[in-house]
Amino acid sequence: MNQKLKDYLEVSPREFRGIVVFVLIMLFVFVSPYVYERIMFQPLKISIETLTPKIDSVEAFNEKTDRFYPKEENKKSTAQLFDFNPNHLPTSEWMKLGLSKKQALMIKKYEDKGGQFRNINDVKKMWAIKPELFEQLLPHIKIPEQTSATNFNDTKTPNKTISTAKSIATVEINSADSASLLAIRGIGPAFASRIIKYRNRLGGFLSINQLKEVWGIDSLKFEQIKTQVLINTNAIQKIDINKCTFEELKTFPYLSYKQSNTILAYRKQHGDFKNATDLNKIAILTPEIIQKITPYFKF
Repeated sequence: MNQKLKDYLEVSPREFRGIVVFVLIMLFVFVSPYVYERIMFQPLKISIETLTPKIDSVEAFNEKTDRFYPKEENKKSTAQLFDFNPNHLPTSEWMKLGLSKKQALMIKKYEDKGGQFRNINDVKKMWAIKPELFEQLLPHIKIPEQTSATNFNDTKTPNKTISTAKSIATVEINSADSASLLAIRGIGPAFASRIIKYRNRLGGFLSINQLKEVWGIDSLKFEQIKTQVLINTNAIQKIDINKCTFEELKTFPYLSYKQSNTILAYRKQHGDFKNATDLNKIAILTPEIIQKITPYFKF
């Protein structure tokens, strides 16, 4: 037993030297932080005398750079203030008033979509114009009042008036083309195009409230145009549910891809739809959807 233990613990001269080197390395690693901290490391001593030259050099640098980079509060505004009408004001004129080119283009884009400045508040709502800049521009904003002027040169009809503002049009929206829609105050070419595209997908408008479904017409735009629109429900183009194809149904905005497929599959399996009540037999169609789509189908 002793011989086996002795054979197990016995090391060769080469192995013994390796152990000694390993122990010395571990001892060096353990001791070196203490040696460095006590002997080699010298903390930096800070005094007023050492700081003064540094402070003087920093102040000299700031004084030098201020000549080239003045502080923001010392900058003077380069805006050229003058009386102006914000409607259809050229981009270059907006830039003279202190707006960047990007901000001026945002305002022009607003006008291209049918936007119009009718009063001071309309200008204030433009987020492209910062509040501090608006306060500077406020005394110079001159928007002509939309009133009527009497035509005194007409002796036969002395009370005849000539409107100086764009007259409010009333347009039947289910039969109007792009040119007719532009007569609506607040509707530009972009909105006219979107209304017609959505009307074609829908087949026509049943209610004025459906205009809110047109992309870009929010509650403010809707309130602006709703009194200028008429709806003729007789002009609606209905879908023949017993003859329509998937191509016709897939563009209809009130049905999803799956619902359109299910309607055609049911028709193929059970035959023609006799009336709107048959739609209740299709589980994927809720009562709300059926009520919404029924006026657009012909049975």
